[in-house]
Amino acid sequence: MDTQKVTAEYRLLHWMKVIQEQQNSGQSIKEFCESTGISRNAFFYWQRKLRKAACAELAKLEKPVNYIPEGWIQLGQDQKVKSTLDIEVGGCRITVDESTDPELLKKVCRVLRVL
Repeated sequence: MDTQKVTAEYRLLHWMKVIQEQQNSGQSIKEFCESTGISRNAFFYWQRKLRKAACAELAKLEKPVNYIPEGWIQLGQDQKVKSTLDIEVGGCRITVDESTDPELLKKVCRVLRVL
C-alpha cells in the first residue's frame, strides 16, 4: 500500500469537507476562516488542489461531458451558421448582418427600449 497516496487522498477528502462546510455556512471565506482558525492561504491552496483533482478526474472519463445550457442547441459539424440576426418585436422585423451600420443599429435599439 502506498502511504503517500493514501495520505494525499485523506487530505483532499478532509479539505473537501472543510470547503463544503464553508459553502453551507453562509459565511464569507474570510469570516469562515477566522471563526474556525484556518489560514485563508491554506483554504485557497486546498481549494485550488481540489479543483485540479476534479479536472483530472473529468479528463479520465471515456466519454466527454457534453453540457448544453437550456434553450441552446448544439450545432453539428455539417451545419452552417447563419450570418444574419433577425430581431422581431411587436410584428416589426429587423435583419442585421455584417454590413449593417452600427450607428443605425444603436438608434433602433434605443427606440426598441422605449417600446
